[in-house]
Amino acid sequence: MTAQIQYADVEIGTELPAASFPVTRATLVRYAGASGDFNPIHWNEKFAKEVGLPDVIGHGMFTMAEAIRVVTDWTGDPGAVVEYGVRFTKPVVVPNDDQGALIEVTAKVAAKLDDKRVRVDLTAMSAGQKVLGMSRAVVQLG
Repeated sequence: MTAQIQYADVEIGTELPAASFPVTRATLVRYAGASGDFNPIHWNEKFAKEVGLPDVIGHGMFTMAEAIRVVTDWTGDPGAVVEYGVRFTKPVVVPNDDQGALIEVTAKVAAKLDDKRVRVDLTAMSAGQKVLGMSRAVVQLG
């Protein structure tokens, strides 16, 4: 696959379509099984609170993966992401109810680079708090 977005059609400030990603306790259990990360802060409320967390929290790598979906959906090609990095600023707290949590992601083109690449800056929020800082991806466009 190659990116469906053309470099010439993108300007600095171009906003990518925003997206929201629901996270429930069941989501975290499935992710733990797939990733092998069975740290009890991600599924055991009692343990999470004993170590000072407000409740069970989402896996950082899961949060990071959900956020980059905004970029991969935009390009149409997950392989178009050539660099991606974040700082984890706040946890995604996932209550034990029918709703769970919501990760809300926005992104925009922050810079046009050489070789038909762009830098995309992402903002990921949950419960009104920024959960990822310095979230940036370099994307190879067509």
